[in-house]
Amino acid sequence: MSPNPPHHGIVLLDKPEGLSSNQALGRVKRLFATKKAGHTGTLDPMATGLLVLCLGHATRVCAHLLDADKGYLADVHLGVMTDTEDKEGEVIETRSVPALSEAEVQAVLVNFLGPLQQVPPMYSALKHKGERLYDLARRGESVARPPRAVTIHSLTVTDWRLDDPERPGFSFEVTCTKGTYIRSLVRDIGEALGCGAHLCGLRRTQAAPFHIDQASTLEQLEVLDTEALLDRLLPIQAALPHWPCVCLDPSDQHAFEHGQAIDRASLSEAGDIAMDQWVCVLANDRCIGLAQMTERALQPRAVFPTSA
Repeated sequence: MSPNPPHHGIVLLDKPEGLSSNQALGRVKRLFATKKAGHTGTLDPMATGLLVLCLGHATRVCAHLLDADKGYLADVHLGVMTDTEDKEGEVIETRSVPALSEAEVQAVLVNFLGPLQQVPPMYSALKHKGERLYDLARRGESVARPPRAVTIHSLTVTDWRLDDPERPGFSFEVTCTKGTYIRSLVRDIGEALGCGAHLCGLRRTQAAPFHIDQASTLEQLEVLDTEALLDRLLPIQAALPHWPCVCLDPSDQHAFEHGQAIDRASLSEAGDIAMDQWVCVLANDRCIGLAQMTERALQPRAVFPTSA
């Protein structure tokens, strides 16, 4: 399938288990016959769920989405620790799981709400002296990782399996800031419970402003004809719902697309836009670029030409 001309927008994918984020992105790129695409936050191959893909001009908004809060459904296996902190790793230690009550677990979980200093896992894409941590880990090396500030906004248990003889644990929903490693959160919860733990299932349910309910699977996308496929492509401005929008008339559109600032006094929406505020610029309901509002003008920061 080769849509022509190229299309620009957001695809919300429900990534399957077993594919890396880049593999999933590659399959969607082929569907839309686009060379320019990116995503707004990696999911590990074992994880499923919401992967926000930006095609064409929409790649210019990726950076503005990387800071978005995320939501996950996580599955905890108590008493077993792995080198990767998830089910794909090698078991490095097992411990007996005490007879924990739901109330005792809840009393521990409440301590993980709010700002935290989290030590990232060794099996991660972070770098140490120019090398990826996972490359060092695969060589059997371990290095000190400075803790990183993250925030857990909410953490709610959705399923209890404390008495399961094969896989004692529980599942929880969590919302958190960018950069939070759910594997490491589960690791730390296991240590706080005194028995250790690893992540045995993960599904991303939110990547603000989007939700998994809006997403399509690869199987759903791959059977669509061109028209139906393009119906799944959200406009660029859908990624920026909290940004003010400015609609340009044809003359101002022409000037903006040629990199020219637009006089603030000529814009009817300008009165409600704060100084230095980022703005989504529209023409005929299509996003033609991003700009910042100054005291006197709308200054182009990224222009999406209609001809490309």
